[in-house]
Amino acid sequence: MFGIADYGAFVAAIVVFLAIPGPGNLALITSTGKGGIGGGLGATLGVIAGDQVLMWLAVGGVAALLAAYPAAFQAVQWLGALYLAWLGARMLLARPGGAPMLNMRARNYFGQALTITLLNPKAIVFYMAFFPLFIDPASHPGLRTFGVMALTIAALTFAYGLTMVLATHFLAERLRANPRVSATFQKLAGVVLIAFGFRLALSR
Repeated sequence: MFGIADYGAFVAAIVVFLAIPGPGNLALITSTGKGGIGGGLGATLGVIAGDQVLMWLAVGGVAALLAAYPAAFQAVQWLGALYLAWLGARMLLARPGGAPMLNMRARNYFGQALTITLLNPKAIVFYMAFFPLFIDPASHPGLRTFGVMALTIAALTFAYGLTMVLATHFLAERLRANPRVSATFQKLAGVVLIAFGFRLALSR
């Protein structure tokens, strides 16, 4: 179908990929908790933009480059690990009553989620290694094939992100009345980010 070896399996793989806990999911949750639905949707669009960049880079042959130069992939791993650890440290060190870690306008949520996605080795591995497996070379895939795959990824990511944003906002409204609970969740999110950073740094 459209040069895709198994479109149904491709859709299922994207859904599973989105549901796997990782920095992208945490970015959606944190952005919604701090910036409301607007912040969450901004982060969702950032994740979508990052996915599109990685997918089209894979189409352009970056997979071959990373295979030829493993040090390039390791450098991306370290950059992602340092960035996540830096965000987590800021959240842990934030003082109660101070400016929230992600209390910024929606365009900043977009940029931060975009950066997290581009530096997330889980996403890079998927698009550079797993994603090409769904391309059927016998059908002479071209721009139409990659366009359908890109639109499918964007639509599924938006649907998933919107669901996460609405669910998180619903819970955040009930937790916002208790500052201690909110502070605890911020510290927990910081610990999770630092843990992700260490995990990415050691997964070489």
